Amino acid sequence: MIEQVLNRRNIIQAYRQVVSNKGSAGVDGMPVKELYDHLTNNREQIESDIRAGIYQPQAIRGVEIPKSNGKVRLLGVPTVTDRLLQQAVGQVLAIKFEMVFEDYSYGFRPNRNAQQAVLKALEYINSGYHHIVDIDLKSFFDEVDHCILLQLLYRKVKCPLTLRLIRKWMRAPIQINGKLVKRRKGVPQGSPLSPLLSNIMLNELDKELEKQGFRYVRYADDFSIYTKSNTAARKIGNSIFLFLKNKLKLPINREKSGIRKPVNFKVLGYGFVPTYKKGEKGKYQLVASEKSWKSLKEKLKTITRKTTPMRFDERIQKLKEVSQGWLNYFRMASIHGKLKELDGWLRNRLRYCIWHHWKKPERKRKNLIQLGVDPEHAYQWSRTRMGGWATAQSPILITTITLERLRKRGYEALLTYYEKVAPHLNEPLYTRTVRTVV
Repeated sequence: MIEQVLNRRNIIQAYRQVVSNKGSAGVDGMPVKELYDHLTNNREQIESDIRAGIYQPQAIRGVEIPKSNGKVRLLGVPTVTDRLLQQAVGQVLAIKFEMVFEDYSYGFRPNRNAQQAVLKALEYINSGYHHIVDIDLKSFFDEVDHCILLQLLYRKVKCPLTLRLIRKWMRAPIQINGKLVKRRKGVPQGSPLSPLLSNIMLNELDKELEKQGFRYVRYADDFSIYTKSNTAARKIGNSIFLFLKNKLKLPINREKSGIRKPVNFKVLGYGFVPTYKKGEKGKYQLVASEKSWKSLKEKLKTITRKTTPMRFDERIQKLKEVSQGWLNYFRMASIHGKLKELDGWLRNRLRYCIWHHWKKPERKRKNLIQLGVDPEHAYQWSRTRMGGWATAQSPILITTITLERLRKRGYEALLTYYEKVAPHLNEPLYTRTVRTVV
């Protein structure tokens, strides 16, 4: 198998993937743009070391990323050389394992995505499975047992050199604040191989759920089981808890786990609300969760903060990148009303930025006149004692810095873009019919 990994075509494919992913440098400080020259000069030596079994991966650089709850998530950043090799190994492994993965696993697999997982959950709920076993694995990527994972790999991979290489990557120390910390369990989030290894580990859970005939959805370490009664949900929850604890040695976060009703259940950023159309009793439709809305609004607020040093065209471009990415993900949700409200707030934020950028009263007066305000009112408003945010919402700016003028500068309303990517979902919440997309 190691020859498949080191095959020139496989290495080139891995190189392109690593370059497209960009990412920061590892502990050696080598950026992605220097990888090509490094490979040109050292490829033969690297391949020779791997074939001889003496290749030694470098330490992983630990990076702490803040979470929404105030805590931090530790990401591991391997060197670009190790990222390339891990990508090459992952490409060969994926071919071997993809055929044994179960159908209802949607994370990090070809032609599968989070939206498919959400739609499957909606299908179960609308079929009457309203008691949901929601299990949160506690720090999954930090708790993976190396022995169990290597045993699972050995079932399909008989190449000792490949297994030895994977084991070295799993055991590579992580550098945190300049100090090396040993690792005896877990796979680092941030490495190209981690998503596949997590699927290999949790495929054992999938097989157990399939064996028991349960209806479930899994996306990476986020999974839920759907039942028709509270009693069945409790029984299933207890059996799966024991399976995870005894067979896979994975702890559960009891605070975040439990039995949910659809209105209290969140999956991959989506929530569920009942439909109110006649004849649709017991049916639910998708909405974006409050946490998702809050995250979007915080990002938009950062971009449109008046003190952020940024040209207006830059703000518009960044707004497009953030809002379009968010809307593409939540295009299946009923968000028409909230988007309309958010658009009004966002336009006022942009007006506030423009008003603040004009700074001096005389400049404000001249700009207002250019926008069609008569000189007397332009003078009065340029000397107003109202705060900037109040002025942004006043008729003087709403009627001058109009939606049409903002469009000419490149602004596109969130609702306008949403209706492009989800034209079949732009009806009001109370009249929409739930559609299951295949």
